[in-house]
Amino acid sequence: MPWAAEPKRDRRLNANVRNPASPHWRRWTQAANRCLVPATSFSEYNDKANPTSLQNPDGTPHPMAGKKDVVWFARDRSRPMFSFAGIWTEWGGERGTKSKPIPGPDLIYAFLTCPPNAKVAPVHAKAMPVILTTPEEYDAWMRAVGRGGTIAEAVAG
Repeated sequence: MPWAAEPKRDRRLNANVRNPASPHWRRWTQAANRCLVPATSFSEYNDKANPTSLQNPDGTPHPMAGKKDVVWFARDRSRPMFSFAGIWTEWGGERGTKSKPIPGPDLIYAFLTCPPNAKVAPVHAKAMPVILTTPEEYDAWMRAVGRGGTIAEAVAG
């Protein structure tokens, strides 16, 4: 089973997929290109910026005044392992800067997103990663279980 984060290989790129049915992503959504992206937590920028009047205890402006906080989420305080539903492929293009390009091939992955749940929505209303927590969910995602083998069927079980 392919994993998105191979510890010995540091040449990875990633993205998130909000619409896996779009023509751009569709070719990689079959079972052969699915992967599990292991995680213990994830972060989202708060949709609302801190007030510009935010101050330190001594009255000086706080460095986060007017900026968005990064908010971290985990399943619980013990931060147990879970996985994001992901897709992967080999990409042969160049990355890096124009003056110092790094030729491929590279293994790249993206993780799927869905509407946010009740805990994430107040912080980030657009989306959150599709989170898989059980061996049955991992298996359903990797094997494309469902009548038509669609993304939604696999994630729903």
